[in-house]
Amino acid sequence: MIFNPPLIQATLIKRYRRFLTDIRLESSETITIHCPNTGSMMNCLVPESKAWYLPSTDPNRKTKGTWVLATTPHGRIANINTHYANTLVEEALSEGIIKEAGPFKKLRREVKYGEENSRIDFCLTHEDDSLTYIEVKSVTLGFHDSTTAAFPDTVTERGTKHLRELMRLAENGIKTILLYCVNLSRITAVRPADEIDPEYGKALRLAQKAGVKIIAYGTELSPSEIKITHSIPVVMD
Repeated sequence: MIFNPPLIQATLIKRYRRFLTDIRLESSETITIHCPNTGSMMNCLVPESKAWYLPSTDPNRKTKGTWVLATTPHGRIANINTHYANTLVEEALSEGIIKEAGPFKKLRREVKYGEENSRIDFCLTHEDDSLTYIEVKSVTLGFHDSTTAAFPDTVTERGTKHLRELMRLAENGIKTILLYCVNLSRITAVRPADEIDPEYGKALRLAQKAGVKIIAYGTELSPSEIKITHSIPVVMD
């Protein structure tokens, strides 16, 4: 994902009402931009830290742009735009970076499936007409004393539901993948955030035992480009 022109650097003032963020430009002007992340954004809301945003070209838009990159208390860069995760994964799938997916002849997005009225992020059709279901989660939660990131950053009943759906598919012999897109710099591993959502952690381990492949991929983050580059281990201990 290339930004041309690059994202604009500013200084974070505050996020409020979930969807709004005030930032200060280099000119000292304060503007309001859209926050595309409705989660807790734990460790991504540091007042007076560097932030990068995509300016809007729509004169009728209520906000003047969209927040993309944040700085954590530990000096890491985080892509807080959760909408970008699927785009990044689709690019990586098309380029053959996600080795666990294997070659495929067709990619479908947001396909309805399961018993709980769910939609899978990607459904791949392979040459032998077998299917692979891929659910994507964006990871931005890091800690000052570790290079291991964690998911989720808040209780996620929806995330637990997706694990149940994937587990049912896997138990019926269908290839399923849960892919953590790690949108945080300098991370070497990912783990379930049991201290935040223990039920999700339990469901994740059950899904893995049922045959769901749990994988993670790291990203390179800059104001000019974000891209998936490498596999990262998922640790369950």
